[in-house]
Amino acid sequence: MKTIKKQIMLRMAITALTLITTISYAQKNSASHNNFTRDGFMFEFGLGGGVISIEDSGGLRNFDDSQGGGTFPELKFGYMLNNSLAITISLPGMIYTLDENDRDFGGIIPSVQYWIKDRWWVHGGAGLAIDSPALYDIKENVNDDWNTGIAAMVSTGYEVYRKNKFALNVQSKLLVGGVKLNNDIDREVVQFSLGIGFSWF
Repeated sequence: MKTIKKQIMLRMAITALTLITTISYAQKNSASHNNFTRDGFMFEFGLGGGVISIEDSGGLRNFDDSQGGGTFPELKFGYMLNNSLAITISLPGMIYTLDENDRDFGGIIPSVQYWIKDRWWVHGGAGLAIDSPALYDIKENVNDDWNTGIAAMVSTGYEVYRKNKFALNVQSKLLVGGVKLNNDIDREVVQFSLGIGFSWF
């Protein structure tokens, strides 16, 4: 288990270094692309990967047992109030494995997105947490329980490519939440992910 954790941490460090390098390069070229306008409705889907930690109050799992997971698909719908501020509904999520079954921890998060700089944005909100079977791995009476609770999310990203009404960004996201299971056990989850987003304005 420790070897897997070290591999995950090494991969995340390499990915973070790559993202920092990309952002640094993009910042040098941002002055020539500051005429990009955002207005009206926006839509984004993203994909990536990260680490998820789960703890159940029943004592069967704790936060020391982290595992890697994929974040596909992640969706965001919103409306631009002006060129720098949007109100959004985000649907983050990450696939994880529990008792040899694939599940998804995500949510429906009302949120706000604000561009601090021309290309750099921050995003956050709180809303409904959803712990559910992965849609491709639903098994009757085994992996068919849906649990709800509360989740909070913060993320940041940088637009590395823009053309017309399209933007490609690199982003990181932290989602923290908890749900109540059918057997009156509380499940708490922390997940951190890195990925790319494809946005239209």
